[in-house]
Amino acid sequence: MNVRVALLVACLAACVTGAQAADADAIAPFFGFMGAMSSIVFSCTYLPTPASLPDLVEENKSHLRPSPTLHAGFGAAYGTAKSGVGIASMGVMRPELVMKSIVPVVMAGVLGIYGLIVSVIIATNIHPTGYTLFQGYAHLGSGLTTGLAGLAAGMAIGIIGDAGVRANAQQPKLFTGMLLMLIFAEALALYGLIVGIILSSAGSSAGSE
Repeated sequence: MNVRVALLVACLAACVTGAQAADADAIAPFFGFMGAMSSIVFSCTYLPTPASLPDLVEENKSHLRPSPTLHAGFGAAYGTAKSGVGIASMGVMRPELVMKSIVPVVMAGVLGIYGLIVSVIIATNIHPTGYTLFQGYAHLGSGLTTGLAGLAAGMAIGIIGDAGVRANAQQPKLFTGMLLMLIFAEALALYGLIVGIILSSAGSSAGSE
């Protein structure tokens, strides 16, 4: 958490420095690269906290209860890890449902593709010369929009997938409801992707004028 706060303070300091700089466009690429980084990092990064062996043993004793293992992460990796824990736990008792329950993992993986698309779009439009501060801010906003939307969607998919696959093992009629919840959670990232592309296009069109 302290590292994240330090990074936020560094970004704010850079913004103030850029606003006070005589030639503000000289630091514009910084914001563009930060946007490209934010898009892929918030969509994909996963930072696990260590889980002790007794916790894992205790979890395997009760296959259909919520996992006690704690995870802190972002986007696609969190959704994949969280859903994977539920699928593995449920598969011990109902192995025939594992492939049917893989849907949350697939949907979480798509979030990383959203972040990758926007990162590539931003990175290919950053140039060492003629890159304005307006473009940098537009690309930063594009990356943050896509990345944070992927973060929210990934957390939602992970939580729904973890609880959903366990519940589906006990009551198969819940599968359709779980699928609908996952679709609406995935839509959150899609909204961010759309807005991110629009913001990126605004920055790119400003550079071509």
